[in-house]
Amino acid sequence: MNTYKTFESKIKKKYTSLPGNQKKIADFILDHFESVPFLNVDELSKATGTSVASIVRFSQRIGLSGFSELREIITAVIQKQIGQQQNSTFIQPLEKSDKTLHVVARQDMKNISDTVVQIDNENFKNTINLFSKARRVYTMGLGISYFLSEILAYQLNQVSIDSRPFRHSDTTFFEQILFLNKDDVLVGFSFPPYSKDTVDAAKFARERGIDVVSITNKSTAPIAFYSTTNLIVKSKNILFTNSFAAISVVINALATEYAVQNKEKAQKMLVSLNKIRETYNHVTI
Repeated sequence: MNTYKTFESKIKKKYTSLPGNQKKIADFILDHFESVPFLNVDELSKATGTSVASIVRFSQRIGLSGFSELREIITAVIQKQIGQQQNSTFIQPLEKSDKTLHVVARQDMKNISDTVVQIDNENFKNTINLFSKARRVYTMGLGISYFLSEILAYQLNQVSIDSRPFRHSDTTFFEQILFLNKDDVLVGFSFPPYSKDTVDAAKFARERGIDVVSITNKSTAPIAFYSTTNLIVKSKNILFTNSFAAISVVINALATEYAVQNKEKAQKMLVSLNKIRETYNHVTI
């Protein structure tokens, strides 16, 4: 059982003979495939509205020993898919190098267009409201998401929001969350391949009563299960990495919208920053 097609076929062969509650489990797994490795059996039980025993019996009906083996196989399938994407997705578009710029630009424009059309305006407003009420906004991510978290923190600071990115060096995300309180907001960037550290940190923060905003690529991404609100951003790329064109637009829009709604605070911060630059001949970009 090495591919998604093989796994899907195994479930479909048994699907018609499954009891109603086990069909709900099958539907959830196929619809939220990439999230299953991040869920324990109790969380899957809650998400599907079925019992733990039903999940175990479902696993056995499709020829597995139980939920642990089910999750291990799904994890292996996802890892193989990621490996195949890394090895092959960039080869074809780059065969004609003179067209590469246009291909990349079209894809990024489509990401931005799709994000603008599909983003939930209510979630966007809720995010701004959370920022407005927050004592401090923290941001987190790993890989390219770490740099995006730094950019968001920088942009928010420019419009008068006290914001700091989580570091992932001498202290873990979990250790840093211990210093947060319920007046803080945590923004998590999570894109494929989803980092377990980021997802688990979001879960830990929610358990401590801290509001979490997720910026991710789909509503069924693992981090979305532990978010107060989420912003869905398209990140498709011709390479195996994620494009951050649309993500950058959303980051800029968040800072801009906050500044529009809090003009006096934002203007005061701008004046203060300009005075610092003039006084100390300090140049920033």
